[in-house]
Amino acid sequence: MMNPGVSEEAGQTARSFIDVFRGNAAMLALIAANVAMMVFTFYALLRAGEMRDNNFKEQMAYQRHVDELLSRCVVPAPTP
Repeated sequence: MMNPGVSEEAGQTARSFIDVFRGNAAMLALIAANVAMMVFTFYALLRAGEMRDNNFKEQMAYQRHVDELLSRCVVPAPTP
């Protein structure tokens, strides 16, 4: 007797999953909503991280520019 292949086992698992939630559609909807919320949270945090990196780079560039301008304005004290 041959063992079932991966695709057959995946099909059986999917059918059993559907059979379990067939009578309880609210539970399936909650699972789908949770998965959607996890995807949204991941995407939002990814974009927030990119924005934070951009802000940091811009702030460092601005600070370098200000340092360069100030370095030209400093007049050394006269030596006696």
